[in-house]
Amino acid sequence: MTENTSMDLTTLENWLWEAACVIRGAVDAPKYKDYILPLIFLKRLSDVFEDEITRLAEEVFDTAEEAMAQVEEDHSLVRFYIPLQSRWEAISRQTTNIGEYLTDAVRAVARENPKLQGIFEHIDFNAQMAGQPVIDNDRLYNLIQVLSRHRLGLKDVEADILGRAYEYLLRKFAEGQGQSAGEFYTPREVTWLMAYLLEPQPGDEIYDPACGSGGLLIKSVLAFKEAYGDDPRIAPVKIYGQEILYTTFAMAKMNAFIHDLEADIRLGDTMARPAFTNPDGSLRTFDKVTANPMWNQKFPLSLYEEDPYDRFKFGGIPPASSADWGWVQHMFASLKENGKMAVVLDTGSISRGSGNQGSNRERDIRKVFVEKDLIECVILLPENMFYNTTAPGIIMVINKAKKHPGEILLINASKMFTKGRPKNYMDDEHIKKVYSLYREWREEEGLSKIIPVEEAARNDYNLSPSRYVSTNGKEDYRPIEEILVELAEIEEERQAVDKELNEILTKLGFGGWLNG
Repeated sequence: MTENTSMDLTTLENWLWEAACVIRGAVDAPKYKDYILPLIFLKRLSDVFEDEITRLAEEVFDTAEEAMAQVEEDHSLVRFYIPLQSRWEAISRQTTNIGEYLTDAVRAVARENPKLQGIFEHIDFNAQMAGQPVIDNDRLYNLIQVLSRHRLGLKDVEADILGRAYEYLLRKFAEGQGQSAGEFYTPREVTWLMAYLLEPQPGDEIYDPACGSGGLLIKSVLAFKEAYGDDPRIAPVKIYGQEILYTTFAMAKMNAFIHDLEADIRLGDTMARPAFTNPDGSLRTFDKVTANPMWNQKFPLSLYEEDPYDRFKFGGIPPASSADWGWVQHMFASLKENGKMAVVLDTGSISRGSGNQGSNRERDIRKVFVEKDLIECVILLPENMFYNTTAPGIIMVINKAKKHPGEILLINASKMFTKGRPKNYMDDEHIKKVYSLYREWREEEGLSKIIPVEEAARNDYNLSPSRYVSTNGKEDYRPIEEILVELAEIEEERQAVDKELNEILTKLGFGGWLNG
């Protein structure tokens, strides 16, 4: 029997995690989310549908039966129409062939509601492995019975509480997913800090080209509401995202809905085929852009050289060994005239190549951004916060309308964390402290330093906060991953020089010398 109680966050989190644990052992931890998250989403849809029928019975029609009959005739009377077979009451009664039934149920919902298309189409609760269901009938039955204990209707749980519980589950799933967790989850404290740094304004359009499960976009809206409240006279912000992985794209759409937010999330490869374009084929631009793209991705040089959107002309083409500055260039090309962006990158992205003899593609791109006075702030994060790496990472803010022209704020927040298991985390006080340094634009011993762009140039465009702000007086050693990426770029440059020299030698009649 359903308990009709209004839940607090802890109760809700514990209940949902208990449901996830029902299928432990039957499926690898990374797959939990593919089963549990869509079911929570479906239950929310079904319970809210019931609430809307009740509201219509109280406000418009005489009875619930009449309200339901009218809704069956006119689906537009409710926000989302849930077919009879897909309502939780029908689902909870199933005892056999549950996997097949659930798959049909979620796809029926998608057919009836165009706004939900893209969420359910590829979900298969009846998936087989070696001729056997991945999750057997009994486990699915028990999962549904656990989820049936509480309602997720409008009066049972507030959207923000349910949204936070959903984010909690995403974090828990990330803990079990290891290296691939970064494909869908950015730590909560990083998303909040990024949202504060963006400082969303009324009417802003905010875009994430590698949106994962949507955390950065959602926190941007919540930070806006925190600053401006829910006054209907204030223009809301709008959020847009693109994600390359189907299951992650579906999570982002579900996550936005669970938070009761409208979001335009599209599926596809942003670097090869940006989804947001103008009628003339050019890139659409936004007021704010935010992202935590996969670090040091490898793309063929042809992707940059043959780009039809002119994204990679600003400072030159990135190396094939790391797309960090390729993502920055895409984000920058997606910014409106006075726009601002915040991006999470590998620490090496703001120092690689500095001090080297000769050219270095990443350093050369950094140089252009510094000389054009576009880099506003760089923040060094603590180590072991991200689920797919122990490396610390940095946040870089690029602003086309800097409040302090000619200056760059460098914040070394590497020691601002609480030790956790399995990951370290920043407390709310840490987040507020870092943001206050940015907002007030001030130096603090051992934490922040304001430098003129000329000083960055003298340091060969090395923007690593640890170079300018020492936290312990000890020498900082570069991570081995950073050195390996730089070596790969040096090798790439060597091969390019060899190719050019070979062409010259061939013209002189000495072809093939460098090929051994």
